Amino acid sequence: MKALVTGGAGFIGSHTIELLLERGYRVKVLDNLTQPVHQNGEKPSYLPLDVEFILGDVRDKDTLSKALKDIDVVFHLAAYQDYLPDFSTFFHVNTVSTALIYELIVTQNLPVQKVIVASSQAVYGEGKYRCSRCSEDGQKIFYPSPRSCEQLERGEWDISCPICDDKMEPVLTAETKVNPHNQYAMSKYTQEMIALNLGKRYDIPTVSLRYSITQGSRQSFFNAYSGILRSFVIRLLNNEPPIVYEDGKQLRDYIWVGDVARANLLVLEDDRANFEVFNIGGGEKNSLTVLEYASLLINRLGKDIEPDISGRFRFGDTRHIISDISKIKRLEWKPTLSVEEIADAYISWVKTQGDLRDYYAEAEKLMEKMSVIRTCQ
Repeated sequence: MKALVTGGAGFIGSHTIELLLERGYRVKVLDNLTQPVHQNGEKPSYLPLDVEFILGDVRDKDTLSKALKDIDVVFHLAAYQDYLPDFSTFFHVNTVSTALIYELIVTQNLPVQKVIVASSQAVYGEGKYRCSRCSEDGQKIFYPSPRSCEQLERGEWDISCPICDDKMEPVLTAETKVNPHNQYAMSKYTQEMIALNLGKRYDIPTVSLRYSITQGSRQSFFNAYSGILRSFVIRLLNNEPPIVYEDGKQLRDYIWVGDVARANLLVLEDDRANFEVFNIGGGEKNSLTVLEYASLLINRLGKDIEPDISGRFRFGDTRHIISDISKIKRLEWKPTLSVEEIADAYISWVKTQGDLRDYYAEAEKLMEKMSVIRTCQ
């Protein structure tokens, strides 16, 4: 069988390709090698030589038609991720490209047997919360709206109960309810809706995977969106403090890129996954606050540096989110690496790389200019 991996020269795509080749699949990659992810616009050396490569944009009909020729399965991993308010780009890249894949499969009667779409935990927005005060059994559940700019500017970080105004506690968020509230999240959810609904209508088995914060080797140094592990490690190796927004008590769950790649292959080969949505994350076991993550990395690197907690915030960030991964576990998948093991593996890889400049500092200046990063009043 032959697989097309859009965005295959990237972080998750390249790890997925390695597993596909190990399983005997032939692989074609469509990637535009865009900056800042690919800083020099060059095909990365880690991409295997026996992979057919097409340089091009997933939004271009002729290029995508060429890429889909003789393809049995599609991994649609190409995506636009950033914090900047260039709203239309998110939908052009993430949503329109997905619609175009199904348009070409249907209009050209292509024999594609399955499509796997990379979505994101971001579609949950603030996720699921519990107020222990507002019900007798302590199980009153809410899916809160995003925090207002006025609240954040006052330095009030936590989510309050809309009934009693007490601080609520985050709970594991399952696949059943979404609440996207920033441009990236909305583009990923509309991508999901297109894929799953058109997939069902035209009998094209489709799976959507909502990745939590994915970490590991090959994560671009140049993309401001690309993760806490990368930005913290690079700053610490430059003897600079990790930059922590809000109060650092935000909860997230983390997953190793190798485990994400395994999930990609699992849902490809297991028909029970067809037309389903799955969280792919570290779950409660691999969840930490931002400050706990910073402390972990400081200790791992043997640095005597305190995090920089300045009270600034990124407008549009989620306070807490931890994915419930019980659904994908029923298909006999689970994370294999702890956050400590993920960090150790990443640090070892980073130290083999040549250019360890603090690119995040440059990106931060742009985000400040665009009012993405703001300061409490």
